Amino acid sequence: MNENYIELRTRSTFGDIINTYFLFLKHNFKSYTSLYLKYNAVSIILTLICSYLLVTGFMGLASRDFRFGMGSNVATESYFIAGAIILLLIVFVTSLINYSFSSSYIAEYVNNEGKIVSKNIWKSIIDNIGSIIIFILIGGLMYIVYIVISMVVSFIPLLGMLIQYGLSFTMTAVFGLTFMSIFSTKKSFGEAISEGFNFTFSNFWRIVLYGLVIGILNMMITVLILSIPGFIIGIYAYFSIESSIDFTTNTFATLVFTFGFAAFLLSFIYTQALSQISYGILYYNLYELKHNVFLKKKIDQIGINE
Repeated sequence: MNENYIELRTRSTFGDIINTYFLFLKHNFKSYTSLYLKYNAVSIILTLICSYLLVTGFMGLASRDFRFGMGSNVATESYFIAGAIILLLIVFVTSLINYSFSSSYIAEYVNNEGKIVSKNIWKSIIDNIGSIIIFILIGGLMYIVYIVISMVVSFIPLLGMLIQYGLSFTMTAVFGLTFMSIFSTKKSFGEAISEGFNFTFSNFWRIVLYGLVIGILNMMITVLILSIPGFIIGIYAYFSIESSIDFTTNTFATLVFTFGFAAFLLSFIYTQALSQISYGILYYNLYELKHNVFLKKKIDQIGINE
């Protein structure tokens, strides 16, 4: 057993769950991030390409003089549209990777008491690929319904905003808990999504408050990650304005803003993965509250030892 192992299968209070999340990050941040980068290599490459196309396309639209190494005969709009399409592809691919990888990582962590074997994570994803694909497709339909409802209630002052936030936290919780059910207990898609809905609505206010707190904390992590590239871009922009440099036609400016926008996208993607880690921790707590599996196991061990 890993000496820094944190038992997640406990009947913890709300505050203890939040504390467990940060303790988990404290002891596993390095190992988790290194594996995360390995599994998201394709997403990182796509993000850089997307950032380049969107930034150069936007600058081309702003200046209407698109000559950044591409030739003036190429329509600026095509680069912007291509970047937007790749951005949608990134959202789909990274959602699939982040939910699967983070869920498998937490399940591996609990099953092996803190010892992570990379090949087991990949094997678990492959074994559950059918359920994952079905859930992504159905999840897409659920998200469309969520967008429609959000648009309808957006016309209601204040109450509409609260309903939107509630729906957002509920959707995130159902997705996160269902993925954990697939990976932790090897349930079929139907059983997993049923458990995800059951856990979410039987602990609704706790789930909503948990999503709000974790969302704020992860936002703070995102701001911290973006502080360095943000500072660099801010300094560059300040001196560029002082020197009367035209951002829309300057090659170095394009590169700076490309990497800056890529850093923003990558930080958002990473905090999405961290969010699934938090729901993995919550899942084991809710599962133990309902079934008492780990507690019964510990009691049985006491009887054997006696």
